Amino acid sequence: MIFNREYEAMPAAAMKELQLERLKWSLTHAYNNNKFYQDSFKSAGFHPDQLKSLSDMSRVPFLTKQDMRNSYPYGLFAVPLNRVVRVHSSSGTTGNATVVGYTKNDVEVFAEIVARSLTCYGVTSDDIIQVAYGYGLFTGGLGLHYGSEKLGALTIPISGGNTDRQLMLLKDFGSTVIACTPSYLLNIADHIAKTDSFDIKDTRLRIGVLGAEPWSDEMRNEIETRLGIEAYDIYGLSEVMGPGVSAECQARNGLHIFEDHFYVEIINPETGEVLPEGSEGEIVYTSLTKEAFPTIRYRSRDITTLYREPCSCGRTLVRMKKVTGRSDDMLIIRGVNVYPSQIESILMSVKGTEPHYQIYIDREGALDTMEVKVEINEKLFSDELKVLDALRSEISDRFKTMLGISARITLVEPMTIARSEGKAKRVVDRRNK
Repeated sequence: MIFNREYEAMPAAAMKELQLERLKWSLTHAYNNNKFYQDSFKSAGFHPDQLKSLSDMSRVPFLTKQDMRNSYPYGLFAVPLNRVVRVHSSSGTTGNATVVGYTKNDVEVFAEIVARSLTCYGVTSDDIIQVAYGYGLFTGGLGLHYGSEKLGALTIPISGGNTDRQLMLLKDFGSTVIACTPSYLLNIADHIAKTDSFDIKDTRLRIGVLGAEPWSDEMRNEIETRLGIEAYDIYGLSEVMGPGVSAECQARNGLHIFEDHFYVEIINPETGEVLPEGSEGEIVYTSLTKEAFPTIRYRSRDITTLYREPCSCGRTLVRMKKVTGRSDDMLIIRGVNVYPSQIESILMSVKGTEPHYQIYIDREGALDTMEVKVEINEKLFSDELKVLDALRSEISDRFKTMLGISARITLVEPMTIARSEGKAKRVVDRRNK
């Protein structure tokens, strides 16, 4: 089933015409109603009236996450605040948060694209959807909630965590769909394995709607085998809208991008050059219908490929491959975004550590793990074992409370970690080796 056949099965030529028409509106709206965009366009020597074809988009300047941070909190809004009915934002742990706003129409569009995504997976109004994404400023919980209601499904707003209660509701409420991060669903599977009183076969669960972090086909297989369900990818960015920017269908051969609301390009992350479809590079998003917070050529830093091969589901939308990584240095560990600078700040706040460390990312089974090696001063290194154990525990506890992650902490003696005359190599990613 297709939720909105008019757009999702629209011929490619007609879609390009629609996108050009909506791009002209979106760029003009941003230019006329937001000083940042007006200044940015003028600096690039571009005016929205010069947009005559889709190829002219290469002349439009990019929007970056740093631009958003610099515009905190409302500097990129293009409508008065009395028209904004909701905001979401990032955590802002590395500086200013990125804040996005929604008008009533934006909220309606957000709900529709999530409802479209759910329909892609075969979810209908007869399903019972347990939303185990976090609610609040994170877009996941409310995004799936409103999309589920738009579809007409019974919606359970449990949010994340509290695994025992998740299991109770799965069984008692008859949930057929669960929406959460893939790593949390694996945690649920682990919990079930340790609980003699619970059998997943006693539930009606059939579909997992999983996103908010990159996850491999191996993790999908693990989830499906252990829980006996079908697991589907939902992709989105809060800067662009939230979950539902693209979604897998039941063919599970890439994610359909809802092109009537988002214009996408693939660029060389080093040069910014637009690459032809079929090339791997960084995906860039331009919103076509957003009112409160238009995003014009937003650099996502996500690496993927676009292609238009026919899909058995009947949708003609361009597809993107699963995101393979990011072009910046952000780490995503079990659904938590972490920057090396955050790790450094914690390490350097602990008495006895030295400003030399290295982060190792590995994959054990289907889950990512992190080890942090940090040098400690000579005096501490010669101390007795219980002192070193206390130091490891202190660092580990700070990681959990301040970053929400677990890491194996390895204390090493001075001069153990290699020095560099240029940029220090802080992160060693061994997942694909």
